Formats: sequence, C-alpha cells, structure tokens
Amino acid sequence: MARLMKRQGIRGASRSKKRFTTHADPAHLRAPDLVKREFVATHPNQLWVADFTYCSTWSGVIYVAFIVDVFSRRLVGWKASRSMTASLVVDALNMAAWTRRTNLGGLICHTDAGSQYTSVSYTDRIDELGVSASIGTVGDSYDNAMAESVMGTFKTELHRNPAVLASNGGHWKGLEDLEIATCAWVSWFNEERIHSELEDQTPCEIEEGYSLNHQANVA
Repeated sequence: MARLMKRQGIRGASRSKKRFTTHADPAHLRAPDLVKREFVATHPNQLWVADFTYCSTWSGVIYVAFIVDVFSRRLVGWKASRSMTASLVVDALNMAAWTRRTNLGGLICHTDAGSQYTSVSYTDRIDELGVSASIGTVGDSYDNAMAESVMGTFKTELHRNPAVLASNGGHWKGLEDLEIATCAWVSWFNEERIHSELEDQTPCEIEEGYSLNHQANVA
C-alpha cells in the first residue's frame, strides 16, 4: 500500500501538534516504572498502557481517556469527559475491568506521571483490582510511547474517517456527538482495523487466536 501511494503521490493523514495534558503533582507519591520502555506482553491482561488526549468541539474541549492491552493492541477501556479530572481515568479503568471480567491479579497498568494517575481515587481503584501501577518519568513521552501512539492515531483517524464523523458531516457539537464517534471508532479499531505490528491482523483476531491456542494446549 505504501509503495502504491508513493507512486501516485498520495500521503497518509498527518497528526496535529500535541496539546500537553500531563501535569505532574509533586505532592503525590508515584509508582515505580515497572516497564522500562519494554512494551511487550505474551498474553492478554499482562500489561496495559493508559493515557488521555483531547478533541475540540463547538461547546469546548473534550478529553478522552483510553486503556490499551499491549498484547493485542485492543482498546479495553475508554471515557470522554468535559474535564481532565481523576474520574476521567478511573472511569476508563472501570470500563477496562468490566470488559475483561476476570481476575486482574498480576496485571501491570503503565501510565505517565500526570496527576490524574497519581491521585488517591485512581491508586485506590488500582489496588482494589489487584493491579500493579507503573509510571514513567516526568516529561519523557518515550516512557509511555505505545499509549502516546494510540492517542495520535485516534485523533488522526477520528477527524478524517467518514464512518465515524458526526452525522452532519462537520465538527462535533459537544460531548454526546464525540462519544458516539469515539464508540464507533473503538469498535472499528478493535474489530476491523488491521495493524502492521500484529502481522496485518486486528486486535480481536489476535485475542481469538490466543484463546484457541490456549484452549488447545490445556486440552
């Protein structure tokens, strides 16, 4: 595809400049970095990465948080909100826990050092789920590179994919429009969008293949 696009003088959509959403709170204790930039997992629910970004709407900025399973690149949790408070990331975490519906003991959830991820409500919920928190260094995007990449992909594709644009074909009016568009994009990302890192498979196909192989090995 890249070769044919180059021949035709076509290039892919580029990502817009980043608006910083990470603000560390020096008063909060931070979890250690358990990942050390090794974004590798051999099975689902071994390592998640989390981050949030923003989108502009007619009624103001909307923040969208995501949680990604590193093994399959599947988006297991997300939440949109008008404010970037701790509840934004806690709600995304709760969706991820509900999506998996299994014991999450042994799972590592890696984030940046934003105050939302060092807040009492987030760390308490992490502990309740039996998940180990991991936080990268302040001001270093490479320490959460996979999540950063997904944030950029979301903003690039959501703005340009006709399948998930607002019904009027224009900009989103507010939170409700953006939630509908994000829900459609997440479904497409997990079930239809192929990934070169996954040997041109979708996240759902990767997890289905793992499940079948695991059942065969157990049998």
